[in-house]
Formats: sequence, structure tokens, C-alpha cells
Amino acid sequence: MIDIKEILSLLPHRYPLLLVDKVIELVPETKAVGIKNVTINEPFFQGHFPNNPVMPGVLIVEAMAQVAGILAFKSGVEGKSVYFMSIEKVKFRKPVLPGDQIRFEVSVSHKRGNVWKFSGNAFIDGKLVAEAEFTAMVSDREL
Repeated sequence: MIDIKEILSLLPHRYPLLLVDKVIELVPETKAVGIKNVTINEPFFQGHFPNNPVMPGVLIVEAMAQVAGILAFKSGVEGKSVYFMSIEKVKFRKPVLPGDQIRFEVSVSHKRGNVWKFSGNAFIDGKLVAEAEFTAMVSDREL
């Protein structure tokens, strides 16, 4: 398991944009499973939507990408940055609400040089709530 302290050492993201609480499974260069506990205290719920809080879909995809970033870093990509290149085939099937725990399952579909392609699924209580395919580039960190 990768706890929040290790996640903070791997990802450059910080509150309020750090969207992964822990990684419970990881097979380098293959797949990772991350968890996000969604609480009413999330800052985005103040405006999305005040009387009907729903987690924004773009943040669900961002959380998938953060799990993918952790997977890349634990696959030997050290001292680098991982940047989105494209997002495809995104589908949102059910709203994510305060109190939900999202399970992100991300796998590497293709890797060539510094370009990685991933597929990701988000589940709540075993039910698919979102899915996406996305591509990222590994690049030297800029100072």
C-alpha cells in the first residue's frame, strides 16, 4: 500500500488538487488501484452545486491521471514530470456524491518511449461511475 505521505513524495499536487488518498495495489508498468474518499468538505462542492453537491467529472478524470502518475513514478520514472497529452472516450455513468469512496483502476495500455497510454475506470461500491482513456508524456522536470 502507498499511503498519503508517500503519495506526497511522488506527486507535485497539493491541496486542494491532490485527489488520491492511497494506492492499495500497484504492479509496475501494468496497473494501479487508488482510493479517494469524497467528503462534503471538498472545496469544489461550494460551487458545484450548493444545493446538490456533485463531484465535477473533470476532477474524477484528474484523479485517474494522478493514480496513473503514481504508477509511472513507481515504474522507474524518477525525477521527471508526467503531463496529460490527450483524454479520450470519457463517459460519466453516475454522479459522485459526498460520502462516496471512489476506487480508481488504472492500467497501462501502451508505452512507447516517453509516451504512456492508460485506461481508467472509477467505481463506487463496485459500480462503474466513470471511464476514460488518456495519454501522458514523461518529461524532465522544469525548475
